[in-house]
Amino acid sequence: MRHEKGRRTLNLPESANEKRGAPRYPLIASADVIEVETGASFSARTSDISRTGCYIDMLNPSPQGTQIRVIIKNSDDVFEATARVVFTVPGLGMGIAFLRVAPQHEAVLTKWIAELAV
Repeated sequence: MRHEKGRRTLNLPESANEKRGAPRYPLIASADVIEVETGASFSARTSDISRTGCYIDMLNPSPQGTQIRVIIKNSDDVFEATARVVFTVPGLGMGIAFLRVAPQHEAVLTKWIAELAV
């Protein structure tokens, strides 16, 4: 882990960085994570987001490969998606890839990214 301007960042293997198909933007927002198979529900927060996924800060991340439902709330907007855990960092969080996003939630994500990209 390294620190950049007061923010902790992960030293990911080059292969993890190469798999990202879209730029990520810092976004701290509340997130509810529900494991699809077990129904287990957790409160967490995001630290960054992209068109294809996000990083969720949580002490006990779901195992890699777990399918989840994520609900992210930022200001008055809500984004929901079905996602898959693509990597975990025990004690810190997990990277997730969005699998299915309804059109109305795609519009919310597009709005957030437009605001963050400025």
